[in-house]
Amino acid sequence: MTVLVRSVRIRRVSARIAAATLGVLVAGAAFAAIELPTDKAALIELGLKHRTAWDLYKAFQAQANGGQRLNPARLPDWTGVYSRSGILFNWDQDQGRNRMPTAKLTPEYRQKLVTKLDNIEKGIEFDNLSNCAPPGHPRWMTEPFLRDFVVTPDQTYLINEMVNDIRRIYTDGRDHIPEADRYPLWNGDSIGFWDGGKLVIHTSSLRSGQYQRTQPEYSEQVETVEIWEKTDDRTLLAHVWVYDPPSLVEPWYSKHTYLKLTNEDKSLRIHYWDCGENQNNTVIQTENGSSQFRDFDFTDKDN
Repeated sequence: MTVLVRSVRIRRVSARIAAATLGVLVAGAAFAAIELPTDKAALIELGLKHRTAWDLYKAFQAQANGGQRLNPARLPDWTGVYSRSGILFNWDQDQGRNRMPTAKLTPEYRQKLVTKLDNIEKGIEFDNLSNCAPPGHPRWMTEPFLRDFVVTPDQTYLINEMVNDIRRIYTDGRDHIPEADRYPLWNGDSIGFWDGGKLVIHTSSLRSGQYQRTQPEYSEQVETVEIWEKTDDRTLLAHVWVYDPPSLVEPWYSKHTYLKLTNEDKSLRIHYWDCGENQNNTVIQTENGSSQFRDFDFTDKDN
Protein backbone atom coordinates (compact mmCIF):
# COMPACT_ATOMS: atom_id res chain seq x y z
CA MET A 1 0.00 0.00 0.00
CA THR A 2 2.83 2.40 0.84
CA VAL A 3 4.45 1.71 -2.51
CA LEU A 4 1.15 2.38 -4.31
CA VAL A 5 0.58 5.71 -2.53
CA ARG A 6 4.12 6.82 -3.31
CA SER A 7 3.64 5.77 -6.92
CA VAL A 8 0.48 7.86 -7.24
CA ARG A 9 2.20 10.86 -5.67
CA ILE A 10 5.17 10.49 -7.99
CA ARG A 11 2.88 10.38 -11.03
CA ARG A 12 1.05 13.51 -9.86
CA VAL A 13 4.30 15.42 -9.27
CA SER A 14 5.65 14.21 -12.61
CA ALA A 15 2.50 15.41 -14.38
CA ARG A 16 2.81 18.81 -12.76
CA ILE A 17 6.47 19.12 -13.73
CA ALA A 18 5.70 18.02 -17.28
CA ALA A 19 2.91 20.58 -17.60
CA ALA A 20 5.16 23.33 -16.27
CA THR A 21 7.94 22.29 -18.64
CA LEU A 22 5.64 22.31 -21.65
CA GLY A 23 4.12 25.58 -20.56
CA VAL A 24 0.57 24.31 -20.94
CA LEU A 25 -1.37 27.30 -19.66
CA VAL A 26 -4.90 28.37 -20.42
CA ALA A 27 -7.41 30.48 -18.52
CA GLY A 28 -8.60 28.49 -15.52
CA ALA A 29 -5.73 26.02 -15.73
CA ALA A 30 -5.62 23.43 -12.97
CA PHE A 31 -2.24 24.54 -11.69
CA ALA A 32 -3.25 28.05 -10.61
CA ALA A 33 -2.05 28.53 -7.04
CA ILE A 34 -3.12 32.10 -6.15
CA GLU A 35 -6.60 32.16 -4.64
CA LEU A 36 -7.90 35.65 -3.92
CA PRO A 37 -10.62 36.32 -1.36
CA THR A 38 -13.91 37.65 -2.73
CA ASP A 39 -14.51 40.02 0.18
CA LYS A 40 -13.13 43.54 -0.32
CA ALA A 41 -12.14 43.88 3.34
CA ALA A 42 -9.96 40.77 3.00
CA LEU A 43 -8.37 42.13 -0.19
CA ILE A 44 -7.58 45.39 1.61
CA GLU A 45 -6.10 43.40 4.49
CA LEU A 46 -3.96 41.48 2.02
CA GLY A 47 -2.30 44.75 1.02
CA LEU A 48 -1.89 45.82 4.63
CA LYS A 49 0.04 42.64 5.44
CA HIS A 50 2.90 43.72 3.18
CA ARG A 51 5.04 46.79 3.74
CA THR A 52 5.74 47.48 0.06
CA ALA A 53 4.28 46.66 -3.34
CA TRP A 54 7.36 44.56 -4.07
CA ASP A 55 6.77 42.52 -0.92
CA LEU A 56 3.18 41.82 -2.02
CA TYR A 57 4.30 40.88 -5.53
CA LYS A 58 6.95 38.48 -4.24
CA ALA A 59 4.39 36.91 -1.91
CA PHE A 60 2.11 36.21 -4.88
CA GLN A 61 5.08 34.86 -6.82
CA ALA A 62 5.93 32.49 -3.97
CA GLN A 63 2.34 31.23 -3.88
CA ALA A 64 2.56 30.52 -7.61
CA ASN A 65 5.91 28.73 -7.25
CA GLY A 66 7.45 31.34 -9.55
CA GLY A 67 4.62 31.18 -12.09
CA GLN A 68 4.42 29.33 -15.40
CA ARG A 69 5.61 30.06 -18.91
CA LEU A 70 2.93 30.41 -21.57
CA ASN A 71 2.64 27.87 -24.36
CA PRO A 72 2.52 29.79 -27.70
CA ALA A 73 -0.05 27.30 -29.00
CA ARG A 74 -2.45 27.78 -26.07
CA LEU A 75 -2.47 31.41 -24.98
CA PRO A 76 -5.22 32.92 -22.80
CA ASP A 77 -7.85 34.42 -25.10
CA TRP A 78 -8.05 38.13 -24.32
CA THR A 79 -8.92 39.11 -27.89
CA GLY A 80 -11.56 41.72 -28.65
CA VAL A 81 -12.17 45.43 -28.09
CA TYR A 82 -12.88 46.44 -24.50
CA SER A 83 -13.94 49.51 -22.53
CA ARG A 84 -13.91 50.27 -18.82
CA SER A 85 -17.23 49.82 -17.03
CA GLY A 86 -18.77 51.49 -14.00
CA ILE A 87 -18.31 55.10 -12.90
CA LEU A 88 -15.56 55.80 -15.39
CA PHE A 89 -13.56 58.48 -13.61
CA ASN A 90 -13.57 57.02 -10.07
CA TRP A 91 -10.47 55.05 -9.16
CA ASP A 92 -12.56 52.99 -6.73
CA GLN A 93 -16.15 52.25 -7.75
CA ASP A 94 -17.18 52.22 -4.09
CA GLN A 95 -16.72 55.99 -3.96
CA GLY A 96 -20.03 56.25 -5.75
CA ARG A 97 -21.18 59.87 -5.98
CA ASN A 98 -19.33 60.92 -2.83
CA ARG A 99 -17.01 63.89 -3.12
CA MET A 100 -14.01 62.25 -1.47
CA PRO A 101 -12.44 58.94 -2.52
CA THR A 102 -12.06 55.78 -0.43
CA ALA A 103 -8.28 56.27 -0.14
CA LYS A 104 -6.72 57.04 3.24
CA LEU A 105 -4.70 60.07 2.18
CA THR A 106 -1.88 61.75 4.08
CA PRO A 107 -2.80 65.25 5.33
CA GLU A 108 -0.73 66.93 2.59
CA TYR A 109 -2.36 65.04 -0.26
CA ARG A 110 -5.82 65.25 1.25
CA GLN A 111 -5.52 69.03 1.32
CA LYS A 112 -4.25 69.02 -2.28
CA LEU A 113 -7.37 67.13 -3.32
CA VAL A 114 -9.74 69.38 -1.38
CA THR A 115 -8.16 72.46 -2.98
CA LYS A 116 -8.43 70.89 -6.44
CA LEU A 117 -12.08 69.96 -5.96
CA ASP A 118 -12.89 73.46 -4.65
CA ASN A 119 -11.23 74.99 -7.74
CA ILE A 120 -13.13 72.66 -10.08
CA GLU A 121 -16.40 73.87 -8.54
CA LYS A 122 -15.28 77.41 -9.43
CA GLY A 123 -14.55 76.39 -13.01
CA ILE A 124 -10.78 76.34 -12.52
CA GLU A 125 -9.42 73.10 -13.89
CA PHE A 126 -6.32 72.08 -15.82
CA ASP A 127 -5.22 68.67 -16.98
CA ASN A 128 -1.96 67.75 -18.72
CA LEU A 129 -3.99 65.55 -21.04
CA SER A 130 -5.18 68.79 -22.64
CA ASN A 131 -1.62 69.09 -23.98
CA CYS A 132 -1.82 65.50 -25.25
CA ALA A 133 0.51 64.20 -22.54
CA PRO A 134 -0.06 60.53 -21.71
CA PRO A 135 -2.27 59.79 -18.70
CA GLY A 136 0.43 57.58 -17.17
CA HIS A 137 -0.09 54.68 -14.81
CA PRO A 138 -1.94 54.19 -12.45
CA ARG A 139 -4.29 56.65 -14.19
CA TRP A 140 -4.10 54.40 -17.26
CA MET A 141 -6.63 52.12 -15.54
CA THR A 142 -9.41 54.75 -15.50
CA GLU A 143 -9.33 56.17 -19.03
CA PRO A 144 -12.61 55.52 -20.90
CA PHE A 145 -11.37 54.89 -24.43
CA LEU A 146 -11.21 51.67 -26.45
CA ARG A 147 -8.68 49.05 -25.37
CA ASP A 148 -7.30 45.78 -26.60
CA PHE A 149 -4.95 43.26 -25.06
CA VAL A 150 -2.24 41.25 -26.79
CA VAL A 151 -0.92 38.18 -24.98
CA THR A 152 2.37 36.63 -26.11
CA PRO A 153 4.59 34.11 -24.31
CA ASP A 154 7.17 36.70 -23.23
CA GLN A 155 5.21 39.96 -23.09
CA THR A 156 1.63 41.13 -22.69
CA TYR A 157 0.58 44.45 -24.20
CA LEU A 158 -2.16 46.44 -22.47
CA ILE A 159 -3.27 48.97 -25.10
CA ASN A 160 -5.41 52.07 -24.64
CA GLU A 161 -6.52 53.94 -27.76
CA MET A 162 -5.91 57.31 -26.10
CA VAL A 163 -2.57 58.83 -27.18
CA ASN A 164 -1.52 55.39 -28.48
CA ASP A 165 -0.86 54.37 -24.88
CA ILE A 166 0.74 50.93 -24.51
CA ARG A 167 1.86 49.23 -21.33
CA ARG A 168 4.40 46.44 -21.86
CA ILE A 169 4.37 43.70 -19.24
CA TYR A 170 7.50 41.53 -19.44
CA THR A 171 6.79 37.94 -18.41
CA ASP A 172 10.02 36.33 -19.67
CA GLY A 173 11.64 36.20 -16.23
CA ARG A 174 13.59 39.45 -16.42
CA ASP A 175 13.94 41.71 -13.39
CA HIS A 176 13.28 45.44 -13.23
CA ILE A 177 15.68 47.95 -14.76
CA PRO A 178 18.79 48.23 -12.54
CA GLU A 179 18.30 50.88 -9.89
CA ALA A 180 21.19 53.00 -11.18
CA ASP A 181 19.50 53.24 -14.59
CA ARG A 182 15.96 53.99 -13.43
CA TYR A 183 14.13 57.24 -14.00
CA PRO A 184 10.42 58.16 -13.88
CA LEU A 185 8.40 57.01 -16.90
CA TRP A 186 4.76 57.62 -17.80
CA ASN A 187 3.91 53.93 -17.55
CA GLY A 188 6.90 52.89 -15.47
CA ASP A 189 8.63 49.54 -15.76
CA SER A 190 6.38 46.48 -15.50
CA ILE A 191 7.34 42.86 -14.96
CA GLY A 192 5.03 39.95 -14.26
CA PHE A 193 4.27 36.25 -14.35
CA TRP A 194 1.33 33.99 -15.13
CA ASP A 195 -0.41 31.77 -12.60
CA GLY A 196 -3.04 29.74 -14.39
CA GLY A 197 -5.22 32.34 -16.12
CA LYS A 198 -4.03 35.15 -13.84
CA LEU A 199 -1.45 37.74 -14.90
CA VAL A 200 0.37 39.22 -11.89
CA ILE A 201 2.18 42.54 -12.46
CA HIS A 202 4.51 44.79 -10.47
CA THR A 203 5.07 48.33 -11.78
CA SER A 204 7.60 50.88 -10.52
CA SER A 205 9.69 53.80 -11.90
CA LEU A 206 6.58 55.93 -12.42
CA ARG A 207 6.04 59.65 -12.83
CA SER A 208 3.87 61.60 -10.43
CA GLY A 209 0.32 62.33 -11.58
CA GLN A 210 -3.34 62.02 -10.67
CA TYR A 211 -5.73 59.08 -10.72
CA GLN A 212 -8.24 61.25 -12.59
CA ARG A 213 -9.31 64.91 -12.74
CA THR A 214 -11.47 64.67 -9.60
CA GLN A 215 -9.27 62.07 -7.91
CA PRO A 216 -6.16 62.34 -5.70
CA GLU A 217 -2.59 62.84 -6.89
CA TYR A 218 0.25 60.33 -6.50
CA SER A 219 3.99 60.86 -6.17
CA GLU A 220 7.01 59.44 -8.01
CA GLN A 221 7.27 56.83 -5.27
CA VAL A 222 4.03 55.18 -6.42
CA GLU A 223 4.13 51.45 -7.20
CA THR A 224 1.34 49.03 -8.06
CA VAL A 225 0.58 45.32 -7.96
CA GLU A 226 -2.12 44.06 -10.32
CA ILE A 227 -3.78 40.69 -10.85
CA TRP A 228 -5.64 40.45 -14.15
CA GLU A 229 -7.90 37.57 -15.15
CA LYS A 230 -10.70 36.83 -17.58
CA THR A 231 -13.73 35.92 -15.49
CA ASP A 232 -16.12 35.16 -18.35
CA ASP A 233 -16.28 35.54 -22.13
CA ARG A 234 -16.87 39.31 -21.94
CA THR A 235 -15.11 40.41 -18.76
CA LEU A 236 -11.52 41.20 -17.84
CA LEU A 237 -11.06 41.96 -14.15
CA ALA A 238 -8.07 43.69 -12.56
CA HIS A 239 -7.36 43.77 -8.82
CA VAL A 240 -5.00 46.65 -8.03
CA TRP A 241 -3.04 47.58 -4.90
CA VAL A 242 -1.37 51.02 -4.93
CA TYR A 243 1.50 51.82 -2.57
CA ASP A 244 2.65 55.44 -2.31
CA PRO A 245 3.93 56.51 1.15
CA PRO A 246 3.94 60.28 0.44
CA SER A 247 0.25 60.29 -0.51
CA LEU A 248 -1.29 57.20 1.08
CA VAL A 249 -1.46 56.28 4.76
CA GLU A 250 -1.99 52.66 3.68
CA PRO A 251 -2.18 50.76 0.37
CA TRP A 252 -5.23 51.61 -1.72
CA TYR A 253 -7.03 48.55 -3.10
CA SER A 254 -9.56 48.75 -5.94
CA LYS A 255 -11.14 46.54 -8.58
CA HIS A 256 -11.39 47.50 -12.27
CA THR A 257 -13.64 45.85 -14.83
CA TYR A 258 -13.31 45.96 -18.62
CA LEU A 259 -16.11 44.65 -20.84
CA LYS A 260 -15.71 43.29 -24.36
CA LEU A 261 -17.83 45.30 -26.79
CA THR A 262 -20.09 43.79 -29.41
CA ASN A 263 -18.15 43.93 -32.65
CA GLU A 264 -19.68 41.40 -35.02
CA ASP A 265 -19.21 43.64 -38.05
CA LYS A 266 -15.55 44.33 -37.09
CA SER A 267 -16.20 48.09 -37.21
CA LEU A 268 -14.47 48.83 -33.89
CA ARG A 269 -10.77 49.47 -34.30
CA ILE A 270 -7.98 51.02 -32.27
CA HIS A 271 -7.10 54.09 -34.33
CA TYR A 272 -3.86 56.05 -34.30
CA TRP A 273 -4.24 59.07 -32.02
CA ASP A 274 -2.74 62.36 -33.22
CA CYS A 275 -3.65 65.61 -31.47
CA GLY A 276 -2.11 67.53 -34.38
CA GLU A 277 -4.88 66.35 -36.68
CA ASN A 278 -7.10 69.08 -35.23
CA GLN A 279 -5.72 72.63 -35.20
CA ASN A 280 -8.10 73.45 -32.34
CA ASN A 281 -6.40 71.04 -29.93
CA THR A 282 -3.74 73.48 -28.74
CA VAL A 283 -4.56 74.24 -25.11
CA ILE A 284 -3.01 76.88 -22.85
CA GLN A 285 -3.18 77.44 -19.11
CA THR A 286 -4.90 80.71 -18.21
CA GLU A 287 -3.91 83.15 -15.48
CA ASN A 288 -6.43 81.65 -13.04
CA GLY A 289 -5.03 78.15 -13.56
CA SER A 290 -7.78 76.86 -15.81
CA SER A 291 -7.41 75.78 -19.44
CA GLN A 292 -8.48 77.33 -22.71
CA PHE A 293 -8.04 76.63 -26.41
CA ARG A 294 -5.50 78.85 -28.15
CA ASP A 295 -6.90 80.65 -31.23
CA PHE A 296 -10.00 78.49 -31.42
CA ASP A 297 -11.41 78.70 -34.96
CA PHE A 298 -15.13 78.21 -35.35
CA THR A 299 -16.22 76.76 -38.68
CA ASP A 300 -19.31 77.44 -40.70
CA LYS A 301 -22.23 75.42 -39.28
CA ASP A 302 -22.56 73.68 -42.64
CA ASN A 303 -18.89 72.56 -42.46
